[in-house]
Amino acid sequence: MEVMKLNFHSLELGIHTKVNIILPTDRNPQFVKRERELFQVLWLLHGGSDDCNDYIQNTNVVRYALENKIAVILPEDNNAFYTDGYIQNGGKYFSYLTDELVRMCRSILPLSNKREDNFIAGHSMGSGGAMKCAMLRPDLYSAALIMSGSGMRMHRPEDQWVAGFLEKVVNDEDISDYPAVEDPKRDVQMAIPFYNILRDPGKKAALPKFYFTCGGDDFLIDDVHKAFRFYDKMGLDYFYEEVPGYQHEWDFWDLSLRKALKDWLPLRHAAIKTTEVE
Repeated sequence: MEVMKLNFHSLELGIHTKVNIILPTDRNPQFVKRERELFQVLWLLHGGSDDCNDYIQNTNVVRYALENKIAVILPEDNNAFYTDGYIQNGGKYFSYLTDELVRMCRSILPLSNKREDNFIAGHSMGSGGAMKCAMLRPDLYSAALIMSGSGMRMHRPEDQWVAGFLEKVVNDEDISDYPAVEDPKRDVQMAIPFYNILRDPGKKAALPKFYFTCGGDDFLIDDVHKAFRFYDKMGLDYFYEEVPGYQHEWDFWDLSLRKALKDWLPLRHAAIKTTEVE
């Protein structure tokens, strides 16, 4: 098992940033052999006010990665909602996560670059980030795990654009003239990608499978229930599990990770053998 902590300068963010990497191997991945192992990858996004260390400190993700033979990449977001230009320094966190970080990790690590071998997940704020990445870059991921979140910030009453859009969809009203915001990479509310797909239904076929899970006592549970009325209307392909007795808490996210890696996500539970010409 390899657990690596990298600190490097990101061009997209304009700052030094951190990323933790878990590799389920007992061999140094830099020693490239004629026959080597590649791994499926879980891109795991932390929640608000957290950092790239929190999953390692608060869950058994390292053990789960080893048991299921999957690499885990844990980036840092700095409360930017995984969005381009949201925080003061103007860092492009969405572009960093879906382009720069992917290219860097694949260049130095034995990771599969196939869509069917890559998955994205997150809890709370990270659930919105995972939803955004899955919706806007469906070419990168075959499945998305959305923990303790609805995929949109539906609990904020000031989000009038979101509220109006959802109401129209749920009530089967025409959205053809509904005003859109142009850049979905900057959208914190996460309704714009759905808006674009509903305007162009052909894009829905390219989306990954979504796995939602939430504690029955989570303060966001009403948002989750509201969101599914909308997702059902748009025909989103999703699985949902609600677990009674859990709140917005690490015990639940640990349980969700264990279930997702063992039973839900389409994992091989084994390394991928590949033969390369040196």
